[in-house]
Amino acid sequence: MFDDNVLDMDYEAEAEKICEAMRRIVPKELRRRGVVVGVSGGIDSSTCVALAARAFGPKKVFGILMPEKDSSPESTRLGRMVCEHLGIEYVVEEMSDILTAVGCYARRDEAIRQVFPEYDETYKQKIVVPPLEEGNRLTFFSIVIQAPDGTVKKARLPLKSYLQVVAATNFKQRTRKMLEYYHADRLNYAVIGTPNRLEYDQGFFVKGGDGLADIKPIAHLYKTQTYAMARHLGLPKPVVESTPTTDTYSLPQGQDEFYFALPYPKMDLMLHAYRNDVPAAEAGAAIGLSEDQVAWIYRDIEAKRRTTRYFHLSARLVEPVDGVGEKHPG
Repeated sequence: MFDDNVLDMDYEAEAEKICEAMRRIVPKELRRRGVVVGVSGGIDSSTCVALAARAFGPKKVFGILMPEKDSSPESTRLGRMVCEHLGIEYVVEEMSDILTAVGCYARRDEAIRQVFPEYDETYKQKIVVPPLEEGNRLTFFSIVIQAPDGTVKKARLPLKSYLQVVAATNFKQRTRKMLEYYHADRLNYAVIGTPNRLEYDQGFFVKGGDGLADIKPIAHLYKTQTYAMARHLGLPKPVVESTPTTDTYSLPQGQDEFYFALPYPKMDLMLHAYRNDVPAAEAGAAIGLSEDQVAWIYRDIEAKRRTTRYFHLSARLVEPVDGVGEKHPG
């Protein structure tokens, strides 16, 4: 029977399985002597760095906190808390100057002003999609801005403006990855990627940014399971009780506002139900949704898999090159 307990597992056994795999892959397959983790203070990176410290010991794990001017100070506080709790060495790399130099903020603001001409750097912003009950939420995106006096405005983003906003903000994830690989090269370490199953399956990452890594130890764990793993590993209470955010836009933004159809506990169950061919009526009854709503979510899962397949692809070769790297399928 499909219910809230379908994602339960033996977390001690799972932690040891992940750590054993990391101890095999990093030194033997990747030929690296430790790991680098970008630590955001969120549950995914915190769980990854805790598993890495367990696998290799804290002296072979290097944490990097990479705030910029749109980041929440709470993210940096939690990131420091995690690193200090685990006893790993870490550094804070402030990215605002780099992002300013490549035009991240200017290019984003230019696109927003196509909708709100009055917008400037004193405003805050985020992108949102319509909630599930309003129908097909992937048909359009809206920009929300907040003036210095607290006034909030919302308007639909034309496709061109939306693509420019996203392209500009993707500088953030790609700059973070650049810094991670700098420290990885310096230390002869591998880079850990931090997506959970929901993000990995549904393409919720930036190609060449947070999607780029040498090993992704929790890509098979649902976010619900990642929270449970964090509790099992004894991470600090403020971390395991934190609410997932994108921490990309200056206004607070939940992942369900920007990308997923539902908050993660229900979205995890929907993805699990979809993967296991649970009828829409049965899945809906378990979490309080109608059969029609679940059917729409199933279609949305399929659509995201199709549209984000490109993010998962490595560079294509016209024909195989003997003796180099791994063979591409097909």
